[in-house]
Amino acid sequence: MTHARDLMERLISFPTVSSKSNLALIDFVESYLTDLGVASTRVPDATGQKAALYAHIGPEIDGGVVLSGHTDVVPVDGQAWDTDPFTVVEKDGKLYGRGTCDMKGFDALALSAVPLALKRGIKRPLQIALSYDEEIGCLGAPPMIDHMVSHGMPRADTVIVGEPSMMQVVTGHKGGIGWDMHFRGFEVHSSIAYQGVSAVMMAAKMIEWCNQVNVETASATPTALAAAFDPPYTGLHVGTIHGGTANNITAKDCRFNVNIRLVPGDDVRVWEARVLAKVAELEAEMRAVRPEAGITVAQNFELTGLVPENLGRAEEITRRLTGDNGTHVVSYGTEAGQFQERGYSAVVCGPGDIAQAHQPNEFITIDQFQQGEAFIGRLVEALAE
Repeated sequence: MTHARDLMERLISFPTVSSKSNLALIDFVESYLTDLGVASTRVPDATGQKAALYAHIGPEIDGGVVLSGHTDVVPVDGQAWDTDPFTVVEKDGKLYGRGTCDMKGFDALALSAVPLALKRGIKRPLQIALSYDEEIGCLGAPPMIDHMVSHGMPRADTVIVGEPSMMQVVTGHKGGIGWDMHFRGFEVHSSIAYQGVSAVMMAAKMIEWCNQVNVETASATPTALAAAFDPPYTGLHVGTIHGGTANNITAKDCRFNVNIRLVPGDDVRVWEARVLAKVAELEAEMRAVRPEAGITVAQNFELTGLVPENLGRAEEITRRLTGDNGTHVVSYGTEAGQFQERGYSAVVCGPGDIAQAHQPNEFITIDQFQQGEAFIGRLVEALAE
């Protein structure tokens, strides 16, 4: 069994679902690096129950490569797993476990690069960056990146975010923004519904507006930048909704979320203004009937998209190491856009198929994991040149 495989099995054993602490995993990584003689820096969240971690290996100069991953995973609750999600199980050429694909497999590969780099003697730095809360909006990377910059970490010229891409070089992804919405109605018997305000029925107007906007954007001619994406437009989505008390009472409360996935080039502030203007319109309609009614909106995430770079350093080195010269963009979001926003050249490239992410019986094929190992080996050699 390879060192990287051992590391993956250890990382998978930590049930770092986003709703829980990741500190046990961070303790392990910190100890692992310390044993190798490598110092690391923690960046805790406001609660002190989670932390990001970064480290620098090699000469104290600019121009290195960051291997970036997240430590959290999505829940397994309600999913029909055939094996223990937090134990790696090998079967039929696949490695099953929560996070094998998304993305503790890559985290393990990144950590396995450290002893290789130390043994080889690299001339350009290798940096490791592990975040938290990626699965709930990429919340942990921005403070980590800002800390790296403000505390004098030598500036890397390449960031490789190892989300599952089948080892293809992804140069662009969508951004996003989302809100939790609470529509507050006024309860009356449904026989005199006109005297009250149904939070559910007013929320339905907001959701139908999202549907109408999707139809409009889908029918418009996409920009050249957007055309590469599937779908080639910005889209709105409501994933959960809860509300109402009984069939014969106008609903007092309705809670739901509105998320937007933006193609690069679309202005997030313009979309935010559109959404909030519709909220204000509906709130005025509700209060015209009952002044007590209203709408509360709380932003729950904002994610910067990754814009394809013109002759970017990250793209150049990653293409050279993988041999991939295709054009690849994805509609899911990653932390790559957050690095790019802060002046780094960034791409997404990692082992595994995104179709396996978040699924019961999540897996990564042994072939893909081995391709990732080979990539790490070539990267270390490139840093030693």
